[in-house]
Amino acid sequence: MNLILVALGLMMVFEGIPLFCFPDQLKELARKLPALENSTLRSIGLVLMLLGLAVVYMGKGAVD
Repeated sequence: MNLILVALGLMMVFEGIPLFCFPDQLKELARKLPALENSTLRSIGLVLMLLGLAVVYMGKGAVD
């Protein structure tokens, strides 16, 4: 459970960085998102998930 809480906390930190550092650019990106195709958004999401899994796998290997 401790690991899940740490992961959730880190996710919140990383999600908050763009909001804190680049609020105007983030608003502009949010305006442009509806124009993107669903397949493009899914591809971006898949790539981000795979990169996240790779980071978790590498991090887990460093801890063991």
